Amino acid sequence: MIFDSHIHTEFSADADMKAREALQAAAGQGIGLVFTEHLDADYISKEGKTFTFEPEQYWRTYNPLRGDNLRLGVEIGMRESTRDYSEELSRRVPFDMVICSQHIVDDLDIFYPDYYEDKDKQTAYHRYFEQMADNLRGHSFADTLGHIDYICRYAPYENAGIVYKDFADEIDKVLQTAVDTDTAMEINTRRLGDKEALADLMPIYQRYRELGGRYVTLGSDAHVPAAVGAHLLLAYDFAESLHLTPVTFQQRQMVNCQK
Repeated sequence: MIFDSHIHTEFSADADMKAREALQAAAGQGIGLVFTEHLDADYISKEGKTFTFEPEQYWRTYNPLRGDNLRLGVEIGMRESTRDYSEELSRRVPFDMVICSQHIVDDLDIFYPDYYEDKDKQTAYHRYFEQMADNLRGHSFADTLGHIDYICRYAPYENAGIVYKDFADEIDKVLQTAVDTDTAMEINTRRLGDKEALADLMPIYQRYRELGGRYVTLGSDAHVPAAVGAHLLLAYDFAESLHLTPVTFQQRQMVNCQK
């Protein structure tokens, strides 16, 4: 079974999706899910949202649903200042899967325009990749690195896509760190409906393979039922074309995905 290994429900501050809605959407496609609720410790958004959840309540609510078609995980926002807390939580709670992602750079949420003020694209993206590599080494307890192209969603530049050759050194550091720490790379499907975005990602994942990477997780990053499983088969075929193996995790152990 193919798993959409990046799903947010109402336990995430920016999602209202009910578990049953996500599961119904997945059942209609014959896919499995991993719920990966947001954990960005010590962070409050401009709207006053805290991106944390109570793991015991999460477990009590969803553990009865957990099984062959549903795993329970977490998406941890990587920051040096919260690293120890995040690792302790990831060890204490019996998550099936831990995604680590770069949402905040130099204490600025890259969702908001503030991060990009007085920065050209080269500067903004350089710092993003630099912190991602440093934080991933520190967050070596991650199972997978989330959406390497996350910044492209919100950057205000005319061409927000990542051109590998423009950031080759920085991206190589991220990819080599993933290989060194046995961290799978996520292929996030959010932007795969854009052929240009897919073309931009190809050299990045080719380079990951060249550096010794072998495994990728596939995730829609869905926050609403209509996004569950979006472009998942495209991502699966994309991975196979690059000789990368699509996987998910169960009890923190890697499991191959099959069509």
